[in-house]
Amino acid sequence: MTENDIFERFSPFIRDYIYRNSWAELRPIQTAAAESVFFTDNNLLLTSATASGKTEAAFFPALSLICEDPPASVGILYIAPLKSLINDQFGRIDELLDLTGIPVTHWHGDVAASHKKKLLENPAGVLQITPESLESMLVNRSNDIIRIFRDLRFVIIDEIHTLTGSDRGNQIICQVCRIGRLIGRHPRRIGLSATVGDPEKAAAWLSAGSGRKTDVPPVPPEKLRWRLGLEHFYIRNTDFDQSGDACTLNSGGSAEGKAQLDPGYEYMYDCVKNKKSLVFSNSREETEYITATFRQIAAKRGDPDIFKIHHGNLSASIREEAEAVMKDEEKHAVTCATVTMELGIDIGRLERILQNGAPNSVMSFLQRLGRSGRRGQPPEMMMVFREEDPLPDTPLPQLIPWELLRAIAVVQLYIEERFIEPPNVKKLPYSLAFHQTLSVSASSGELKPSQLADRVLALPPLSEIPREDYNYLLSSMIDSDFLEMTEEKGLIVGLAGERLLSSFKFYAVFKDSEDFTVRCGSDEIGTITTPPPVGDRFALAGRVWEVREADIARRLIYVDPVEGKMEISWPGDYGEIHTKILKRMRRVLEEDTVYPYLKPNAVRRLEAARRLAANTGLTDRSLVCLGGFTWCMFPWLGTRSFRTLRKYLSRRAAEYRISGIEYEGCCYIVFKMEGADAGGLLSGLSDEVKKNGIDVSSLVGQNENPVFEKYDPYIPSELLRRAYYTDKLRAGEVVERIIEMNEEENRF
Repeated sequence: MTENDIFERFSPFIRDYIYRNSWAELRPIQTAAAESVFFTDNNLLLTSATASGKTEAAFFPALSLICEDPPASVGILYIAPLKSLINDQFGRIDELLDLTGIPVTHWHGDVAASHKKKLLENPAGVLQITPESLESMLVNRSNDIIRIFRDLRFVIIDEIHTLTGSDRGNQIICQVCRIGRLIGRHPRRIGLSATVGDPEKAAAWLSAGSGRKTDVPPVPPEKLRWRLGLEHFYIRNTDFDQSGDACTLNSGGSAEGKAQLDPGYEYMYDCVKNKKSLVFSNSREETEYITATFRQIAAKRGDPDIFKIHHGNLSASIREEAEAVMKDEEKHAVTCATVTMELGIDIGRLERILQNGAPNSVMSFLQRLGRSGRRGQPPEMMMVFREEDPLPDTPLPQLIPWELLRAIAVVQLYIEERFIEPPNVKKLPYSLAFHQTLSVSASSGELKPSQLADRVLALPPLSEIPREDYNYLLSSMIDSDFLEMTEEKGLIVGLAGERLLSSFKFYAVFKDSEDFTVRCGSDEIGTITTPPPVGDRFALAGRVWEVREADIARRLIYVDPVEGKMEISWPGDYGEIHTKILKRMRRVLEEDTVYPYLKPNAVRRLEAARRLAANTGLTDRSLVCLGGFTWCMFPWLGTRSFRTLRKYLSRRAAEYRISGIEYEGCCYIVFKMEGADAGGLLSGLSDEVKKNGIDVSSLVGQNENPVFEKYDPYIPSELLRRAYYTDKLRAGEVVERIIEMNEEENRF
């Protein structure tokens, strides 16, 4: 069909919207999506660049269909991973539907009960919801589910690259399958993402249990138009506690004790000083510290404080203020953020992205880069790296600029191969199985054990769990009183299960913490994990606070603001790194390419690293003697394979007289080895893996209790060990790498 045919097929209010916004044409992704929605009964996966019109591509034809044939319930269910994304899309869809009579409802923890009540009284139109609120609805309003969704036509899942392979994403698939079972059919599904590494895997995940095939319109490779720069600095100031009195002048008027700002932070400040920008860091700690540093520099220079902050531990009001300011075309602002601003919130025309350090993945790099460059302008990003200035006796592996290498590898992999990490698929998600067992039991009432097993194991993400393993899980849940067996041999929720279900935190399958809410007067600032004593200070929302009062019973901390900045620490997992990134990092050291996006300091730092690697043999072999009995192995493997190799070395340690194994991320392993050399170790390991491979089950000790996911503490240890070696270890790449390392060594 022609573009004009598609345009005429849209409902009049869609055509009016296009006219009002002066669209000259439909984008290819929009015409392809409309053809699929209008003329097939298939699911649809839309994968195209940020700001390419995916949201409109999904909603225009779906809304046209429900406008022509109004459903007798909610017609479109939109699921997104972030409240801020739902708030943003609510405004856009509400404007689109303004004169149609089709209601749009957003539903999450920050939405007023009166707004939700309207939908419950008259379920219709579009419902936009988080996975956690949908879980709550399934548990607490199970009798209303059929009434709310009986004529549901479409389920739209946004930002699926953050969901595929995770417990949270698999929870969504469980939810839509449970709704489908209750209403007697599976609505069509539409998945949206700008960065999908393996469209076939993503399409399989999206369609699981639906009985429908999934259309994936081809997207031609985009022509790269980036403004990209990488610069490097050595850290000059290592005093992180610069709050309050530490920043004041002494009586003599000298600057002793005053914060001495280093060139890296000054450079980052200047990068965003006159540009509407987002500043990304890989952790909340870094985001807090850089916000406070920018405010400190602004005060020192006499500049206005235009700096906002956005991460998951801040109050809704602080996050929403940052979003509103960034959307305001008239205001100049800089927001420091974590992944919470990485997703598709429409914040208008951003002039620059600043990345503090290296992104962990190609996917994250592309998502962040894509936040800028809208409205015809190329995306623009500056990455800045700050590194300790090494001492003369610094060990070899600590002399390598790992973050700079990773950033270059990430950029080059996309430029050269258009590589994006494929989704990981969990085979044994026992934590999710525990959660869904309680949720299904609470919503269904008494079920025979076989009936409960049939319902839970029929959910696609849980279908690979062996029946005997699930029966073992059920027995454990009965013994722990999460489930209770009735006199009729049926299962209902037990007292321990009721306690879990009574908390709103049950609905989330990702880990949370027993946080303390921080208040300054009537303002809610955010949350922290551990309450400091009265009089102590901590950082939050880019500022420093002094504890005035701690109400431990009510989990409230009352504070007063003070000047300065300091560190804050949250527990957390910073994500996995793919093996292709590590391999490309090695090539960065080996080749002599001068990458055009490197700034002068970064060029010099890379040149120094390359000379070091060549002079120490690091580019030729992967096992290097650091002197005496100390050795360093550079496996160039991603997180899962590196973990497997590390555990395999530990298991063979006695045989090769290895001790004191230490490691840094997945970059290198340092150990002591007496009575053996590189050739002996690598040839022995190579012979062993050629003959027997690596049995990953043998790498997990009988006393290990590998807890990763939220409900793992309630899972029998035997099942956790099985899930760990099945889903967290990877033998194939390790076998290949050991053989390869031995061949490298034999060349010398």
